[in-house]
Amino acid sequence: MSKALRFQRIAFLGNYPPRLCGIATFTQDLCEAIAREAPEADCFVSSVNDRAEGYVYSPRVRYELAEKDLDSYRRAADYLNFHRADMLCVQHEYGIYGGISGSHLMALLKEIRMPVVTTLHTVLVDPSGMQKQVLQELAMRSDRLVVMAQKGASILQEVYQVAANKIDVIPHGIPNLPFCDSSVFKEQFGVAERTVLLTFGLLGPGKGIEYAIQALPEIVKHHPNVVYLVLGATHPHLLAREGERYRLSLERLAEELGMKDHVIFYNRFVAQADLNEFIGATDVYLTPYLHEAQITSGTLAYVFGAGKAVVSTRYWHAQELLAEGRGVLVGFRDAQAIADGVLHLLEEKERMEKIRSDAYQIGQEMRWPAVARRYLETFERASVDRSASPHQAFSQWALGSRPYTLPPLQLKHIRHMSDGTGIFQHAIFTVPNFHEGYCVDDNARAFILCNLLDELGGQMTAESYDVLTTTYLAFLAASLNYQIGRFRNFMNFSREWLEDSGSEDSHARALWAVGTGAGRSRNEGRKRLAAQLFERGLPVVESFTSPRSWSFALLGIHEYLRYQPGDVGVMRMREVLVDKLLHLWQVCSSENWPWFEPIVTYDNARISQALILSGTWMSRPDVCEIGFASLRWLTSIQKTQSGCFRPIGNNGFYHSEGARADFDQQPVEAQAMVSACLEAYYITHDSLWKNEAKRAFEWFLGRNDLGVTLYDFTSGGCSDGLHETHVSENQGAESTLAFHLSLAEMTQAENIIYHTP
Repeated sequence: MSKALRFQRIAFLGNYPPRLCGIATFTQDLCEAIAREAPEADCFVSSVNDRAEGYVYSPRVRYELAEKDLDSYRRAADYLNFHRADMLCVQHEYGIYGGISGSHLMALLKEIRMPVVTTLHTVLVDPSGMQKQVLQELAMRSDRLVVMAQKGASILQEVYQVAANKIDVIPHGIPNLPFCDSSVFKEQFGVAERTVLLTFGLLGPGKGIEYAIQALPEIVKHHPNVVYLVLGATHPHLLAREGERYRLSLERLAEELGMKDHVIFYNRFVAQADLNEFIGATDVYLTPYLHEAQITSGTLAYVFGAGKAVVSTRYWHAQELLAEGRGVLVGFRDAQAIADGVLHLLEEKERMEKIRSDAYQIGQEMRWPAVARRYLETFERASVDRSASPHQAFSQWALGSRPYTLPPLQLKHIRHMSDGTGIFQHAIFTVPNFHEGYCVDDNARAFILCNLLDELGGQMTAESYDVLTTTYLAFLAASLNYQIGRFRNFMNFSREWLEDSGSEDSHARALWAVGTGAGRSRNEGRKRLAAQLFERGLPVVESFTSPRSWSFALLGIHEYLRYQPGDVGVMRMREVLVDKLLHLWQVCSSENWPWFEPIVTYDNARISQALILSGTWMSRPDVCEIGFASLRWLTSIQKTQSGCFRPIGNNGFYHSEGARADFDQQPVEAQAMVSACLEAYYITHDSLWKNEAKRAFEWFLGRNDLGVTLYDFTSGGCSDGLHETHVSENQGAESTLAFHLSLAEMTQAENIIYHTP
């Protein structure tokens, strides 16, 4: 193809075999098809690894990036720029890239210098706020978008406001299989005299295979020779999380229904040549998927294009491909409808043969050579308006145009500070101080950190993450005194509680932690336990008198409402606590002292943060304005003439009628300011707040009164405080967790994408 001469080097980004997933197979098939259609082009792959040891790839893979490592994406961009790729073809699915909703991908796309064509394997009609934001950013940074069905193009225009002239509809590619009778292939599988129903692909609950099995008794009653072949390995991520629970439940179901002689489970990820033979042996293909919003099914495309009769639920891709009688569409979760659809095909041979013939004919345009030619045409269109040269990569290397560089995650000290009970309060230098025991405050902070890191794709191994997260939550659960609905705080090294209830602040901080677990945990058991603890511990907060405890509880309420957004009782408590803070503001604040108390003490920015968040979600501009006004004042009084962050010192605090204390400066104050300013930034998109968060974070790294770093890059610990002449040499839990929580939130801020060039 002469036009392909424009592209000397074509790069592909996505998963790649031997990683087991549909996108890996698609990336390989597309790359090879384009390489055959444009032999003069050098086609190579940047693969995304979901495990530290990577995979043994073919020579097509020239660069590997780590799914959860943000810097790895930037290095991949550098690689593509330096190797002068003329085109980048991205395979997009939210779950294969790191960051919230796969936002790490944007770090790569922001820095590359070649045209981008992105294939969207999922287009959600009802995305979360972050999913929508990421896809709109992806659309902006891609020269063209490819979807595999007209429905996907419609959703892009209606939901994401993508221009129609930026979208190409190219079908899912399929291999060139012969149109033949199924009997040709059946004998080698030992089913020569049987009617074969097939479902293939990675196994998981969303496939709805249980409904196909439930349909079998009715089908077998009329066609006793039917056998249902379920072909495919359990999805690796599901296997790691739940083992073979889903497959075993299907096997038990088949046995309970008396169908064990009519169901064959073939538990492996088959090679393309073997798959072609399984498809060849098929009489009717079943896709009983459970959800409408599936815009692409490679398995459906394969079988349809091979000229097989299909019975499918009405998900979007099936509706489009099987329209006008090209297959049988049935309702979701309806075993009887599946049985009726199969029986109608088996008993109407002429109709079945026409369906097969029509499907095979349409499938000619879905063969990989035809699809590759369509992609090359899309590449050509993508390059037309691109004037930037890949040779100009250095032009964007000034510090002002590069992303803010954050320290790497180093959790060694947190692990050292933790045992099977929880995290210790204090350390002597870098060594845990057993004598001081444990407290709820720090285990709450540690549990919040684990949830944030899991959401971000933290660098802990799955095993160590589960152990630490479960340990901290177990400590919180044990601390709740169910008789009075209060969390205890202090436990000695002998695991003896030292009180019946802790302070108001420690109770509310525990509520904040379990609210976070309820709202963010991806582990169902931890989520439900956290929600139960939150519900047990919330009522007593109404009687509290500390504005910080009200604020911590409000932050926990905000997190919990992710889990139960319509909980009337929790929303009422939010109103009560907000009104309490507003009352303090009305009583204490003045033009020269815009604060809630006559003294500024500790964790000050949390009060402002709680009002900003609550006011936003309650649609209360008056509440938001008080939050912003108080936070603006805090930033103004916690800043030196040289521009560094100077938190209110614990050695006397700051009275409205007296001088402020400048030392003992505490890490939790910097952390609170980071959090509050980032929330203000997310809501206003005003870069002033992001800069204030950065100023507070850099206090840990040496931009402070003494010009010394509190964070220990070797141990991963943080000094307990900044004094007038020195930093504390001890690295306790509170200070270390304050740094790592700030680092996690700053990392999240770097990942969150706004619609800016």
